Amino acid sequence: MSLLDIRVPAVLLRIDRNPFHHGTLGAARSLGRSGVEVHVVADSAGSPVGASRYVRRMHPPPLPGASPDEVLAVLSRVADDIARPAVLVPLDDASAIAVGRMRDELAPSYLLPSMPGSLAERVADKAELAAVCASTDVPHPTTLIPDSPAEVADAMRRLGLPVVAKWSRPWLLPAGSGLRSTVLVRSVQQARELFLRTGEAGSRLLLQAYLPPGPDRDWFFHGYADHVGAVRAGGPGRKQLAWPRGAGLTAVGCWTPNTQVQALAERLTDELGYRGIFDLDFRRCGATGRYHLLDFNPRAGAQFRLFADSAGLDVVRAMHLDLTGRPLPDGVPMPGRAFVVENYAPLAALRAAPGGRELAWYAADDRSPGRVMWAQWCRHVSRRLRERLGTTTAAPTPRLIPRAASPSLTDNEKASS
Repeated sequence: MSLLDIRVPAVLLRIDRNPFHHGTLGAARSLGRSGVEVHVVADSAGSPVGASRYVRRMHPPPLPGASPDEVLAVLSRVADDIARPAVLVPLDDASAIAVGRMRDELAPSYLLPSMPGSLAERVADKAELAAVCASTDVPHPTTLIPDSPAEVADAMRRLGLPVVAKWSRPWLLPAGSGLRSTVLVRSVQQARELFLRTGEAGSRLLLQAYLPPGPDRDWFFHGYADHVGAVRAGGPGRKQLAWPRGAGLTAVGCWTPNTQVQALAERLTDELGYRGIFDLDFRRCGATGRYHLLDFNPRAGAQFRLFADSAGLDVVRAMHLDLTGRPLPDGVPMPGRAFVVENYAPLAALRAAPGGRELAWYAADDRSPGRVMWAQWCRHVSRRLRERLGTTTAAPTPRLIPRAASPSLTDNEKASS
């Protein structure tokens, strides 16, 4: 018998166009294996997620940049199709923010955590997050918000080079603009060029002190704050391998006890009155040893399945249980458990894992998504190679941004600054 109330379906929502978002597949498998009927509202153009045996139906998503009213219209059509209340699980920041704004309109068709509708947007906004950390005494890299090119130069002098440049609301960046949510800049000129594109970006440019990466410095915490604010499921994890290296998504992660990271996460969510799933990114300062909060994602992180305990509880199952009024089992944490994203870390996927391991794409009981992923991934890599070869053989063209600005970090890739 399932712990979950299988009479209540789940709707997974993702506005971001990313066919290789393994977190969506993880959520579908987690709930589907428990007997829950799973609907996915996301881009279905050849998506490996659509091949999963645990997905009842794929629904067309809102367009990128959709207004809250447009998101509401899509979710209303899905609710009419399902014809009974469902647990709604946002899987990207844009979805979480839109759902937070429309909580009252979405009820009673959807079950959602009860918290202020503006809170998800507040913590996802990089400028607001700096203020949140200051008010709650959570360490955060020094962050400056220039209002003019002259202030850009002054901020760069105060922070020292290199500097991390972030757009305050990265979910507003227009597709095809070439703008990245986070960029490591090494000159005042680079920073000024970015600042001059503020109108195009749709939000303010932040300049932030750079904390260098290093062994055991990148950490994350996944959790679910239940209806009384207690943090359930999840735990602290250490990023062992990132893609791109040192500045990207978690390709290999390990469930690793860390009382400091856990205490920071629990104190922050408690003081904010946060409810629901959250994913925090930390970097330890090599000079002081303090853990600095880099990102607060008000939704499930892509590697959330790392934290499946001895009772099988993860943050997505915890949310379904809590919102349907069922008790959450008291499982035992499983430190040492690993999570590997095969297309970014194929060799790690082949190594032995004494503490247990979950792969992002392959599963013995759900093989089709892995096969589809590899076919798509090979086409993706081939296309990128052709583009690079075409670039190297073509005549040189002027660069809008100096070469030193090219290494970039994206929040969708769970970037650490």
